[in-house]
Amino acid sequence: MSKISAMMDTGKRSLMNSQTALQTVGHNIANKSTEGFSRQRVELLSNVPIGEGNLQIGMGARAGVVTRVNNPWLEKQIQKEGMNMGFQDSRADALARVEQVYNEQANKGLNQYMTDFFNSFRELSNNPESLASRTMVRESAVALGKDFGRVVGQLRGVQEDLDGQIKTTVEEVNQISKEIASLNEKIQIIEVQNTPANDERDRRDLLLKKLGEKIDISWAEGKDGMVTVTAGRTAILVSGVGSSELSAKLSGNGDRVAVYYMGSPGSPANITEQITGGRIGGALDVRDHVIEDLLGHVDKMAYTLSKEVNKAHIEGFDKYGKSGVLFFEMPESQKGAAASFSLNKTIYNDVSKIAAGVQPGAPGDNTVANVISALQYKQVMDEGTSTLDDYYNTQVGQIGAVVQRAIKAQESQKNVIGQLTNIRESISGVSLDEETTKMIEFQKTYDASARLIKTADEMFDTVLSLKRL
Repeated sequence: MSKISAMMDTGKRSLMNSQTALQTVGHNIANKSTEGFSRQRVELLSNVPIGEGNLQIGMGARAGVVTRVNNPWLEKQIQKEGMNMGFQDSRADALARVEQVYNEQANKGLNQYMTDFFNSFRELSNNPESLASRTMVRESAVALGKDFGRVVGQLRGVQEDLDGQIKTTVEEVNQISKEIASLNEKIQIIEVQNTPANDERDRRDLLLKKLGEKIDISWAEGKDGMVTVTAGRTAILVSGVGSSELSAKLSGNGDRVAVYYMGSPGSPANITEQITGGRIGGALDVRDHVIEDLLGHVDKMAYTLSKEVNKAHIEGFDKYGKSGVLFFEMPESQKGAAASFSLNKTIYNDVSKIAAGVQPGAPGDNTVANVISALQYKQVMDEGTSTLDDYYNTQVGQIGAVVQRAIKAQESQKNVIGQLTNIRESISGVSLDEETTKMIEFQKTYDASARLIKTADEMFDTVLSLKRL
């Protein structure tokens, strides 16, 4: 009788094992499209056998643990490459906007406005006494000043937009950090009972990838199953079940948004210089390096143009026979020269103040006009090695090359991520064909287990009927 009872116990456990396996298969199928999900499997273990004389009689199988099919080293590599992907995406998007500022094909650009300005002086040299030619000089100078302002304004606009993106991304970083800390606690509570926290670990792995896309992080898992996450070099975002926040706000000089770590004792720590990866790192790179360099080049052009034109204009005489005045308002320094670039108010109000010649009372004298118009082809930039046109065209060519390199780097990184994702899917992804096969297998096992119980029951009936014979 005891052996028949053991048979029923074995069949019962087998039924339960099949039910658990089928439920796990159903869980896999339901999460086929869940981002970051790793398929799960029930690990069956042989039950402890019983001894009877010289025999060891097996007692079937039991469900040992539900595990996830996962390669932790691959997950970490995907997270690392995702950090590079975020950097390249952010950088390429920002540079594409910068490129539009210098799009000479779609819009009349700074180069054309400078050409118009010098051409107006050539026209003035042909008709030094013409009021219409002088008016043309004034209008072309005003238009040139406005376009210098346009370039600076649009570049500053891109910087402000990047500041806004940094603020938004920092808020997302804080939310993800809080959820990772919460998952740390859940994983510890579950795994202290020697039960793998499969779904919680999948979610935490996904959040670490998303966090890496936004900011460069390093992380490590302790023996207790909890991860510690550090942004940059010193900002500990997650430690155990606690999380610290970052803050994006204007820096001390009030120019640009900086990233501060709020978890340090005392005043917040500025960690902007430490961030070199993720979407925030890409935005900072374009904002603080690429755009600032371009602004410096535009300022240098505006300052040099003002200085050279003023130097020639002040040597001449206006229509009234008086000494020439400064043609442009001379900037105090090279920094900010493009934003303040403007025509002298005196000339703006009276075009007769424009000096065309070097002799007072000489109506046909066009010496100064010729000198200023010739500045277009004079090597006044880069320590006398390039003209204004060459200098500007070089900047346009360089930004085009930088954008193309950024786009190629973005595409290359997408390919890397795609390859790693495909490898992960082949290991951890859910295949409906495979799950269907498993489902049929466990269904058949369930039927066979039920058949075993039915057979044991019939054996009981046979034994009981002996009493009645």
